[in-house]
Amino acid sequence: MRLILGSASPRRLELLAQIGVVPDEVRAVEIDETSGRDEAPRAYVARMAREKALAVASAPDDLILTADTTVAVGHRILGKPGDAAEAEAFLRLLSGRRHRVTTAICVRLGERVQQRQVETRVRFKRLSEDEIAAYLASGEWQGKAGGYAIQGLAGAFIPQINGSYSNVVGLPLTETVGLLRAAGYAVSFRSAE
Repeated sequence: MRLILGSASPRRLELLAQIGVVPDEVRAVEIDETSGRDEAPRAYVARMAREKALAVASAPDDLILTADTTVAVGHRILGKPGDAAEAEAFLRLLSGRRHRVTTAICVRLGERVQQRQVETRVRFKRLSEDEIAAYLASGEWQGKAGGYAIQGLAGAFIPQINGSYSNVVGLPLTETVGLLRAAGYAVSFRSAE
């Protein structure tokens, strides 16, 4: 069985490598990632992960793995900031409050599609002007849902999480392993090196 990762995220590849899973191929797909009017964050990530899985060209016996992660404050979805000004607005919104990080994972084998969702609650400390400026200057916010990466500099801004750390990075490993095994994929937990 060939495993195809339908994502260009280097973080997802790194997380999979931690558990000994190396995809046979990576095929990122381009889909419209616009959220629907009044679409709830959980519904949005579920739809995105499924649409990505269905968009990956594959043979009938290829196993497709896709995921989508979003950061939400209330019902407001914070995607990947388009520029530094939007990243700054996100950081100011997150500063001193809690938010949710939700990832939907999708596995497709032929016509069979299975999904799981994981939600983690994250608390940001109140950020100073210097911290915001330094983070923006780092460029680390680029390409990250919510405009931050917990595994990088922003880890110093987060005193508490409730839930899966790997979910906040971009792929909840426990649930991913469960879906892969349910589809018949052997997870070895051996280093990919």
